Amino acid sequence: MIEFSNVSKRYENGTKALENVSLNIDRGEFVFIVGSSGAGKSTLIKLMLREEKPTSGIIHVNGFNLNKIKRRQIPKFRRTLGVVFQDFRLIPYMTAYDNVAFALRVTNVSSRDIRRRVPYVLGLVGLASKARIVPDKLSGGEQQRVALARALVNNPDLIIADEPTGNIDPELSFEIVELLHEINKMGTTIVMVTHEHELVSHFNHRVITIENGTVVSDAPEYQEESGGYL
Repeated sequence: MIEFSNVSKRYENGTKALENVSLNIDRGEFVFIVGSSGAGKSTLIKLMLREEKPTSGIIHVNGFNLNKIKRRQIPKFRRTLGVVFQDFRLIPYMTAYDNVAFALRVTNVSSRDIRRRVPYVLGLVGLASKARIVPDKLSGGEQQRVALARALVNNPDLIIADEPTGNIDPELSFEIVELLHEINKMGTTIVMVTHEHELVSHFNHRVITIENGTVVSDAPEYQEESGGYL
C-alpha cells in the first residue's frame, strides 16, 4: 500500500530531511514509526499525504504514483485514506456528528448514506451518546475519538495517524491505540507516528525507526525483554 524507493527530501533552506529512504508497508499491516524530534518523521508523513514532493526517489501510496500525480487528482487520492492528527483539527462550531458528516458531505455522499454511516462510526469509537456535543464540551480523548471517527467514515483502506496521542492524557493514549488496533484487525492498514515507547512495546507491531533522515531499524516487533527493537 505504501512504497518508498530511494526517497530523499531536501528543503529550499538546505535542510536535509530524508536521505535515500526505502520501505514497503503492505495491506493490513500496523506499523509504528518512531524517532527523535527532527529525525524526519513529519517529512515522511507529508510525503505520504502528498503535502510535499520528494527531491529524488519514487513514492507509491494506495496505487497512486505520487511523483506523477496531477494536482486535480490529489483530492481523489486523499479520499482513499484517513488521517488523524495530534491537534484533532475539528471544526469548533460543529457537533461531533457534523464534524464526522462533513468528511462525507465534501465528497457528495447522499444524505441517506450520511445518516446511516455517521452514527455507526461514532458508535464504533464509543461516542454514540456525544453526537450532538461541540468539541470544546468534550474531553481531549473524546475529541481524538471524533477525529478518528472522521478518518474512518469514508471506510479507507489506510489510516495515517500522526502523533494521535500527543495531546491527551497517558491513560487515554492506550484507549486510542487500542481502537486503532481493533480497526486494524478488521483489515485497515494503520501507520502511526509516535514518540511514546510504552505504547509501542505494549502493542507489539512492526516498528520503523528513523534517525537523521534515514531508516536505522525496521523490526517486526518490540522486544520488552531485550529492551529494544528486534
